Amino acid sequence: MARHTGRGWYGRMLAAAVGVTAVAAATSVWTAQAGQPGGAPSRPGAAARHAAPAAAPVSAEIVHASDGGAHAVNITIDDGPDPVWTPQVLQVLRENGVKATFCMIGPQAAAHPELVRQVVAAGHRLCDHTVSHDTTMDKKPEAYQSQEILRAERQITQASGGVRPMYYRAPGGAFTPYSRHLAASHGMRPLGWNVDSKDFERPGTTAIVSTVEGELANGPTILFHDAGGDRSQTVAALRTLLPWLKQQGYAFGFPVR
Repeated sequence: MARHTGRGWYGRMLAAAVGVTAVAAATSVWTAQAGQPGGAPSRPGAAARHAAPAAAPVSAEIVHASDGGAHAVNITIDDGPDPVWTPQVLQVLRENGVKATFCMIGPQAAAHPELVRQVVAAGHRLCDHTVSHDTTMDKKPEAYQSQEILRAERQITQASGGVRPMYYRAPGGAFTPYSRHLAASHGMRPLGWNVDSKDFERPGTTAIVSTVEGELANGPTILFHDAGGDRSQTVAALRTLLPWLKQQGYAFGFPVR
């Protein structure tokens, strides 16, 4: 898996997120993610308490396969939520009747809980993408890896109103045996990818579409981004790719749990 660079924006975002307090949890019942807690707590403190029990462990092997079958793809969206681009991505997914997996940065989720809840309410799944998106995590102490993963898990779960992340994606693919087993013990299946759309580099909509079409034979899990800068090319590419995938006979699923 290729490592992504140029993520200095996270330092700025993290600084802005310091001291962000949890907002009141939604009062509606969340049922978007199968096997997830169904009732949203009445206040942020209750959210943390409701999220406390450990989730059932899952496999620690990195997953790429789709639960939609042999001719299905998994759309995965990294680095958000972002107040500008996440709503636009959600709109494109909604227009095409597609569900996706959103790999969220913990402080971003804490700063924009309303977006996390919109993602869940629309039937998409959540994924833990750490606190600071450190692509050198595999070279850091286990205590550091644990803090990055588990703090983000708590932030995402609280922002969602009690819905836990179902997956863990290491920044830049920087998994370790320790981080994989830690995530799995908290019910988060380690999540890889087969097709890197390269949208983070903003090469142009046509280039993003061409990359996905050309690499689709590599496997079903496709990587896009909804934060980290101008994601207009990603939105435009999704508008082209989702109908094209349907025309090619592909179904849409979630990564296997």
